[in-house]
Amino acid sequence: MNIKKRLILSNTITIIIPFVVTIIAAFLFLFASSRIFNRNISYDNFKKTIFIKTQLSDASNDIWRQKSADIEDPNFQKYLKQKVSIINGDIIILKNNSVIYNSKEINKIDIEKCLLEAKNQSQKKIVIIDDIAYMVEVAPLKFKDEAIGSAILLAPTFEYSSILERFIIFVFVVFLITFITVNIFMSYLLSKRIIKPLELLKSAVGQISKGDLNVEITEIGDEEIRELCEDFEKMRIQLKDTTHMKKKYDDNRTMLVSSISHDLKTPITSIKGYVKGILDGVANTPEKEERYLKTIYSKSEQMDVMIDDLLLYSKLDLSQLPFNFEKTDIIDYFNYCIHESSLELEKFNIKISLKSNLDGVKYVRIDRERLMRVILNIIDNSRKYMDKKQGEITIFLRETNSSIIIEIRDNGSGIDENDVNKIFDRFYRADAARSEANGSGLGLAIAKQIVEGHSGTIWAVSHEDQGISILISLGKIS
Repeated sequence: MNIKKRLILSNTITIIIPFVVTIIAAFLFLFASSRIFNRNISYDNFKKTIFIKTQLSDASNDIWRQKSADIEDPNFQKYLKQKVSIINGDIIILKNNSVIYNSKEINKIDIEKCLLEAKNQSQKKIVIIDDIAYMVEVAPLKFKDEAIGSAILLAPTFEYSSILERFIIFVFVVFLITFITVNIFMSYLLSKRIIKPLELLKSAVGQISKGDLNVEITEIGDEEIRELCEDFEKMRIQLKDTTHMKKKYDDNRTMLVSSISHDLKTPITSIKGYVKGILDGVANTPEKEERYLKTIYSKSEQMDVMIDDLLLYSKLDLSQLPFNFEKTDIIDYFNYCIHESSLELEKFNIKISLKSNLDGVKYVRIDRERLMRVILNIIDNSRKYMDKKQGEITIFLRETNSSIIIEIRDNGSGIDENDVNKIFDRFYRADAARSEANGSGLGLAIAKQIVEGHSGTIWAVSHEDQGISILISLGKIS
């Protein structure tokens, strides 16, 4: 339920329930009064009581408005008698406790009862005279001779007319108490569904602002509150992932700097050693000096390759290197790759060949230059770690329903099964071959980045001492 509907429902219940409870309480009151206490408080009696009260009040107001000289005027007294006769009422005028006008014979005791009842602060003002219930209204008088008196207005009514007033008060009190109770209860429910979730959200956000990104934001409450909590939870997860990724990048950067520094130290040390040898006169013949200088140049080129690879890897890692994709015949492309590398491999007595199991001409969308770097890098790795007199590198092409599988297999020294998943890590080299390998240690890491930039996959399969296979999967197109 959303907040708008909940507020409408809450306000509706706050109004309806007090009315329903009040109506039920009123019926119970009427039932108890009429059936249990035998008090007739029907609507007609209620209407009659109100009418009597109104007429008595009007007559009392007329007396208040008259001059003191008119009070003893017989015409005015007759007028008052006619006014209260509508309700079968009577009027008694007292002057200094003496009756000067009386439309009804009444003894002094009953007169005192009327005066006492008039002084009563309650709303009842009912007196019983000769077993008849009268509603009484008393107006104080001041005569022209400064004498003090009273006008007593009487009107017959039923004995329990005052219960109607109690009924009205009862109904009002029941409605007020029920309204307050329901309002407090609905406010509690509303706060439980709105304020409590917001307090939990506030607490969680406070923890997040302090750096605790493991605080899960619970999605409770109404629709808008849950959506708000869901958005904050997504923000927390994204912030956590960003923080984790930043930490990972920082760690990777630290490791990258550490590793490249370690790998650069070896050629720099060699260069320094050969330069010192020249300066110290160790290279005392032209032939020896030329050999020293060639070694220095070779180490400098090695450093240049390492730095180029590092820059390339950084660009690939930050997705800053654009790819120029072209529709390419995969068989023609690998024939070209073999042509580019075969002459160099022949120097090391390594034979390279292509075996295709493709059904006809197949196309892939690739960046020819970037993928060429991957293929030549894999082939060059096979050359470095070749331990057979007659080396063989075979490129197999096969296909699935949606992709082309490229397998580059050699018969070299292979790699331990436990290390096969690590060869695409930066600066990783198998321990057995570390001392003989030259390069940046980023070759296969760069290859992985380039293949993944083609939306492809690259992995390795070890054949123990019979060599290793590097496999690449690329999506094929028509």
